[in-house]
Amino acid sequence: MEGRGFSKTAILMHWLLAIGIFFLFVSSWWMLSLPLSSKEYEYRNFPFQLHKNIGLTLTFVLALLLYLRLKYRPSAISAPEMKPWMHKLAALDHIMLYLLVFSCCLSGYLSSAYSGWTTTFWWTIDLPDWAGRDKELNNLYSTIHTWSTWLLLALVGVHLSGAVYHAFRRDGVVRRMLRF
Repeated sequence: MEGRGFSKTAILMHWLLAIGIFFLFVSSWWMLSLPLSSKEYEYRNFPFQLHKNIGLTLTFVLALLLYLRLKYRPSAISAPEMKPWMHKLAALDHIMLYLLVFSCCLSGYLSSAYSGWTTTFWWTIDLPDWAGRDKELNNLYSTIHTWSTWLLLALVGVHLSGAVYHAFRRDGVVRRMLRF
């Protein structure tokens, strides 16, 4: 039933990505409820920088995960219950997840770049201000960021539903991503 699974590094990258995405969803609700930045409200800068840093880091985590998935492809589950359409749906789900995570990270970075606020990567490296403050482009990329995150949230729900389905069937799919 079980084929060769995922590498330990791929499993770690998967879970780092999952935890990071969860944190970004939760933190975005909190940080957007804070009063706008001013001299009295400079504490708002920390949650935004943290959000941007985690988003940028997830871009690197996603790149490493994709590299590992392409270089060390796990064998397909050969359980007779796994119909061909299930394999195709799982592949489509993963491709869409990867594209949406990348879209969220890129649009968030571009929105920030055009916002006029500096991004300091983990409070050590100031990223260059290559884009000047542009309200229209900031709004465009912010809108793309918002919609892509909502789509990502919906697709994460589909992904989790599939995981729960396979967990109850005990067909080995979930076990491949939980083993260490």
